[in-house]
Amino acid sequence: MSRRRVKGPVMLRGSQIPSWTADQRLLDRDGSSDWAHSDPWRVLRIQAEFVEGFGTLAELGPAVSLFGSARLREGTEEYALAIDIARGIVETGCAVITGGGPGIMEAGNRGAVDADGVSVGLGIELPFEPGLNESVNLGIEFRYFFVRKTMFVKYARGFVVLPGGFGTLDELFEALTLVQTGTITRFPIVLVGTEFWGGLVDWMRTTLVARGVIAPTDMDLFQLVDTADEALAALAPGLPRAPDAAAAAPTGEDTRADGTGTA
Repeated sequence: MSRRRVKGPVMLRGSQIPSWTADQRLLDRDGSSDWAHSDPWRVLRIQAEFVEGFGTLAELGPAVSLFGSARLREGTEEYALAIDIARGIVETGCAVITGGGPGIMEAGNRGAVDADGVSVGLGIELPFEPGLNESVNLGIEFRYFFVRKTMFVKYARGFVVLPGGFGTLDELFEALTLVQTGTITRFPIVLVGTEFWGGLVDWMRTTLVARGVIAPTDMDLFQLVDTADEALAALAPGLPRAPDAAAAAPTGEDTRADGTGTA
């Protein structure tokens, strides 16, 4: 598949894809004063991305965000496991949200489609990404990481985190931070793969907890599992109680991290 990039209504391929990204241009400081003239206009583009994301996903219903490496392709154990988990998520009445790329993301979208569910892909403008995978049936291509990350959290009843690299770790620790601080309504965070995640979890316990930089109870903010059934059981507290609950509107009775209700 040839590389392509979608920029709003415009699709680019091959040599037409620039080597820079919108995030890079936003965050770079080259010492010139051009930013003073261009950044106010860039804010409007960022605003437009938020509006597009909120507008597209507002009627999505309950969903689960699934993360994992783009490098773990079909034929790996993790890819097959992601398909099974995504199928199970759809059977609970939820949509599946991924980053829309290859590997574990593709597997999550594929499992959702296999189960006749809603398969959401939230892509990002990167020089080396080919675009949204073929199993996405509701997709948005973002320019800015922070806008995209907002959508992963806002519309999710839970996070499933399979083995992955820096991007996967970024999403995991952002979710843990938001839940730990009570910034968002608490939802299940499930790490899939004890062999992969075990060393990190042990380090968190023996170093972070031991040094007092996180509380012992912070280790309860996530669960470590190995199978699709275990992942779905860990997600259950955040999911609808019946498949037809997918169309239900929020009740305003969600439980916050501090145990209080939200209005």
